[in-house]
Amino acid sequence: MTRLVLASGSASRRAMLTAAAVPFEAVRPSVDEDAAKASLRAEGHDARQLADALAELKALSLSRRLPGALVLGCDSTLELEDGTMLDKAEDRTEAAMQLRQLWGRPHKLISAAVACQNGVPVWRHVDATKLHVRAFTDAFLESYLDAEGETILACVGCYRLEGMGAQLFERIEGSHFTVMGLPLLPLLAWLRERDVIAR
Repeated sequence: MTRLVLASGSASRRAMLTAAAVPFEAVRPSVDEDAAKASLRAEGHDARQLADALAELKALSLSRRLPGALVLGCDSTLELEDGTMLDKAEDRTEAAMQLRQLWGRPHKLISAAVACQNGVPVWRHVDATKLHVRAFTDAFLESYLDAEGETILACVGCYRLEGMGAQLFERIEGSHFTVMGLPLLPLLAWLRERDVIAR
């Protein structure tokens, strides 16, 4: 059976693959994500292209060192209605500021997955979900930040849909898996084609 390696330190991506009974191992890629993101933005990449390029970069960084393995890289970007992209917040103050930016408005969360083998991309999928944030109160925001703590600093948008972050939304148009950072169903279909998981 082909070895599947998840090039990510994301707890939610690991949890999704584990819950779906996909055999894998996780290895954090050694990629300067901030520098790569700045370079790609300078080249004019939009949110979709940025997620795809970063996912590929992460997969390639490990794939060259792991011959024969299928290495899966993932990335998510958040795009406001005006095209502005938000990055992960650095601290609680920035998280509060970002959540106030999302207040009462829709935004797009784009998740990309790219699989590489022997240093070559062999599969990719990019999916977008539209999320409508409700008009929450300041009291809710403070209680949310208290409850979620530093865990939300690892998430673009400062929310975990699998946690209290679900309370931020009025509705979601698209896949919850995509919001959690991985277009899981297309990935599972491809893994079945590759006989990584049972058909």
